[in-house]
Amino acid sequence: MFRTNLPRVLLELLVVLLFLLHVSSAIRLPLISYLENFAYDARITLTMPNTMSDDVLIADIDEKSLKELGRWPWSRHILAQLMDTLFDYYEVKVVGFDMVFAEKDESSGLGILKELAAKDLRTDDRFQQSYRRYSSKLQYDEQFAKSLKDRNIVLGFIFEEEIQVNPVPKSAGDIGDEEIIKGLTIPHMNGYVNNIGVLSESALTAGYFDNSALDADGVFRRVPVLQEFNGQLFPSLALETARLALGAPEMQFQVSEHGENWVIQDFRLGDVAIPLDVRGNVLVPYRGGERSFPYLPIIDILNKTFPKEKLQSKVILLGTSAAGLLDLRSTPVGNQYPGVEVHANIISGILNQNIPVFPDYTMGLEVISIFLIGVLMILLQPRLSPGWNIVLLALLISFMVSLNIYFWNLGVVMPIASELLLVVGLFLVHMSYGYLFEFRGKQQMTKQFGQYVPPEIVEELSENPGAISFEGQAKELTVLFSDVRGFTSISEGLDARELASLMNQYLTPMTGIIHEKRGTIDKYMGDAIMAFWGAPLDEPRHALLAMEASMEMLTRLGPMNEEFKARGWPEVKIGIGLNTGVMSVGNMGSDFRMAYTVMGDAVNLGSRLEGLTKQYGVSMIVSEFTAAAVPEFAYIQLDCVQVKGKLEPVVILQPLCRVEQLTDLQKSQLEKHSHAIEAYCHQDWEKAKKLFAELITEESDRLIYKIYLERISIFEKNPPPEDWDGVFTHTSK
Repeated sequence: MFRTNLPRVLLELLVVLLFLLHVSSAIRLPLISYLENFAYDARITLTMPNTMSDDVLIADIDEKSLKELGRWPWSRHILAQLMDTLFDYYEVKVVGFDMVFAEKDESSGLGILKELAAKDLRTDDRFQQSYRRYSSKLQYDEQFAKSLKDRNIVLGFIFEEEIQVNPVPKSAGDIGDEEIIKGLTIPHMNGYVNNIGVLSESALTAGYFDNSALDADGVFRRVPVLQEFNGQLFPSLALETARLALGAPEMQFQVSEHGENWVIQDFRLGDVAIPLDVRGNVLVPYRGGERSFPYLPIIDILNKTFPKEKLQSKVILLGTSAAGLLDLRSTPVGNQYPGVEVHANIISGILNQNIPVFPDYTMGLEVISIFLIGVLMILLQPRLSPGWNIVLLALLISFMVSLNIYFWNLGVVMPIASELLLVVGLFLVHMSYGYLFEFRGKQQMTKQFGQYVPPEIVEELSENPGAISFEGQAKELTVLFSDVRGFTSISEGLDARELASLMNQYLTPMTGIIHEKRGTIDKYMGDAIMAFWGAPLDEPRHALLAMEASMEMLTRLGPMNEEFKARGWPEVKIGIGLNTGVMSVGNMGSDFRMAYTVMGDAVNLGSRLEGLTKQYGVSMIVSEFTAAAVPEFAYIQLDCVQVKGKLEPVVILQPLCRVEQLTDLQKSQLEKHSHAIEAYCHQDWEKAKKLFAELITEESDRLIYKIYLERISIFEKNPPPEDWDGVFTHTSK
């Protein structure tokens, strides 16, 4: 039995190996990471307490405050008043700023007064006295700085790459060896944007509010509490605010070796332990959705509307709910979640000691569980019936989910997505291997499409049968019609055997070119070929590939005709029509015979374009729609025509070559041709005739110039109506 199931066992072992490599971080499987994040977010959402904080409040820059105090940013003397009110009247514990004051406040106009005092009004004693009396009151930055002194205030700053704005922020102090700090597995930054010097020097401390630990999907699940810059550690805004709220204990931590680096372990603020992951991040303990923290309008705080006990001994964060100022983040509990509340949740979690734990032994446990699950399922599944395999799947999933929730309720975060996905994956591999991975899918696809498309596309279809539909559907495609010129004369000059041989040697390389460019052969109609691009597999480059195939078909005729000439066969010339548009594609026909084909007006137009190649003396004509879809090629406009069976006129063009291959002479001729067409459409016969005459001397073998000169000769005698737009109507196919 083992030998019979060997391919299946090897496939299942490969699946287990992939999961082990992912868990050990040797490779990353995005699906597992996505599902792990999804599972984490689901657990947060389902188990968060949804309570309102009573220890952290938001001083809100709201619409009401903006209406009373003016637009943001406010003059900093207002912020000074706010600090004085919060600390002197309300006796708050800590204030944290989720913002940075990187520029001076010049809203007072002191700079203008200083300039007047030094120049224009330096001799005006009355002005000078007033200037000296009021200048100190207009120094808003100094007033704000004074309000910061000797108070539990944490200013915010951000780390940026390669720039350093204002003085270096205040660090966490000398709490570790510089070499160890540089080797810690925490974010290491190269630049910053700090508050202006007078504020930075006056504030007791500062903390950054950027997050360099965002997950790949941009969701705030974890935040680093420490970052390194220039050999020093800097705390986050949330960590430093919580530290002051706890009475400003010293930060303490131990480190352990992690390869060539060091990992922070047992991180504490005094007696309060803060669990960190190996990157020095805390998991944000979201307590609920938006506005889980009380928002207090700043204007009401300044007016002392609230009772003292509402703010007394509280932690205050400055945030905003005003439209246009909102700092919104994507979080597990909301896609538009106020950034200030992310900090508030961390502060509250530290103060209440409910930060989730992500143990450093998690990887080891996950590797062991992946290995055990893999061995168990590989051994048991072949011995169980399909029904009992389903029971095994349900039991394993139930056990893993229950165990994971048990640890979650203890505050320990354990991964779950890799184990669940492995169980489901091994179950699907075992149950579907014989049917899905052997030959049925490939056999069906080969039968359906082997006669139309190249083998590599058949292979892609067999690997992903759900990517196509046999039912009729409307899609934008590009269709090709190709026909041999003078086929009747060719057939009359050859016997039946030679004619069959000639056609085979013509159609084989032409078909090879179409297949090479991922085209689908619709049908052969005697000497004619009908093909299309963009189905059965979606191909966004369908027009370009069709154009490349058509040009290569024309190029291949040269060597082919040399071979035909050597065998005494006549020369073969072809005409090609290309059109791009919405067509119906799918299995069409009757109960007796079906064919995968395209139909519709866009298909008919492609056929008409092939027929027009004879009348314009060219080998290939494309519609304006194909030309617009393939700007990589240069074209010469042949005409604007109304073909038989179509009501709307269409511009037809002849492709010349790729744009970068145009010679200077060709560019000049195309420009002159464009001016000639414009003059022709505006009934400026003299100008058009002059330009076409010049062009015909340069390219005497281009029939289109002669056609226009003949039309102009007729129109000079019998002018068209004044509203004529240059459209020529073809009455035959």
